[in-house]
Amino acid sequence: MPIDVREAKTRRDLRAFIYLPEKIHKGHRNWVPPIFMDDRKYFNPRKNKAFGYCRSILFLAYRGGRLVGRVMGIINTRFNEHRKERLARFGYLETIEDPEVVHALLGRVEEWARSLGMIRIVGPYGFSDQDPEGYLIEGFEHRATIATYYNFDWLPRMVEGEGYIKDIDYYVYKLDVPDELPAFYHKIFERAQKRGNFRTVEFRKRKELKPWIRPILGLMNECYTGSNIYGFAPLEEKEMDDLAKRYMPILDPRFIKVVTKDGEPAAFVVGMPDMTAGIQKARGRLLPFGFLHILRAAKKTKQLDLLLGAVREKYRGMGLDVLMGFKMLTSAREAGFDYLDSHHEMESNVKVRAEMERMGGKVYKRFRVYQKNL
Repeated sequence: MPIDVREAKTRRDLRAFIYLPEKIHKGHRNWVPPIFMDDRKYFNPRKNKAFGYCRSILFLAYRGGRLVGRVMGIINTRFNEHRKERLARFGYLETIEDPEVVHALLGRVEEWARSLGMIRIVGPYGFSDQDPEGYLIEGFEHRATIATYYNFDWLPRMVEGEGYIKDIDYYVYKLDVPDELPAFYHKIFERAQKRGNFRTVEFRKRKELKPWIRPILGLMNECYTGSNIYGFAPLEEKEMDDLAKRYMPILDPRFIKVVTKDGEPAAFVVGMPDMTAGIQKARGRLLPFGFLHILRAAKKTKQLDLLLGAVREKYRGMGLDVLMGFKMLTSAREAGFDYLDSHHEMESNVKVRAEMERMGGKVYKRFRVYQKNL
């Protein structure tokens, strides 16, 4: 039967788009559903400020009246203006195992992008680098972590079959939480503490953290823009507030570390207990009792996930990463964690990757973002 690709326009279409993944991944042991309440906000132009500076389109694929796939096309105009590019993105591609469906959906996104003057497309990618990016290509035996894709192993091959090639790889490290930190780490920590009049700020309650949200995300803006981080476009203040609201209810203040210089943040790192087992049990639904499964999983997990981190450029190479790492590992050990997930580390970020390996970290997942000339 022919594949009918339609633009998702109605409220019913949007609901079908949002909930299709749980049908596609039914019985997929290591897949973790999104928090569907968050997805309803994310795909709502009235609630997601990114729609204000991005062009986007949603497509649904049907065969014989049955919904068999979805995809989103995005043009981040702010990013393109900042980087002087004509770049489109595809994301949230979910299909049955059928190369014809993948071909039809990607073809429609490419056609849409070309019609708007774009000359290259990358994906999977969302509005920003705070959204899931890159298909899993190694580490399928491990459960997904929050804010990452978990796809079937056949999907990257089908994307490659459409002429897409590697744009960038991300490596994810697993680090054991040691009973005792290595002697060299203690030496670097002590040296970093003595130089530069730096102070490490730690938190116990969310109310202590709130005044630091804007300064932390402002530092992220500065560092990620200055370092030309892949796919990053600066966030406006309202977007920072929205990002904070999205994650604040599930953050544990113990795993947020800030290094200050003269009262201003010079570096930060954010970690979060892995709660994906609870999200699976809740089937992505917070109500009526799903949030209890998630909170229980966060208390029982032995894995701490790192999410974000940055060091102001003029303070790099002064040991601030060790200051934060020392404190984070100490907090992780005190909380009973066995290991850390590093989140995405760019293939080209050899300094951070070397630090991970020096601490005994092992690559246990790899993600790939694809690109294609239009």
